[in-house]
Amino acid sequence: MPGGAIAVASDHAGFDLKEILKRDLQEAGHEVLDLGTNSTDSVDYPDFGRAMGEAIASGKAGRGVLVCGSGIGISIAANRNPKVRAVNAHDVTSARLSREHNDANVIAFGQRLIGVEVAREALKVFLDTEWAGGRHAGRVDKLSKG
Repeated sequence: MPGGAIAVASDHAGFDLKEILKRDLQEAGHEVLDLGTNSTDSVDYPDFGRAMGEAIASGKAGRGVLVCGSGIGISIAANRNPKVRAVNAHDVTSARLSREHNDANVIAFGQRLIGVEVAREALKVFLDTEWAGGRHAGRVDKLSKG
């Protein structure tokens, strides 16, 4: 896994799941960089997706975890940064393939769409899966060039 902390961020609709996953990461011995939000008070998900992009691009974090209600909006916001390859994962298979084929560095979840245990399992697979490289390398290079 790349150096740096694992950054976590959410909007209000993803706060509860973010806190669970953050605690799991800390208990597993990972350094965690919490980019917010810090409550269920209404906030705008693009702000937290942007913060994730900045953390990845600056090297403060090597990987990231995002959570909003659906996982869609916050992953779109993070992907505006060319250093980010955020995937909205729904299960272990999408988490694994995002790493193997796309070298994803951020995983996003929808708190309203995924169960806690499925998110936990998907995050573990995401962190444990190596990028396959090879035939996928040229395609991944194209993602950062816009």
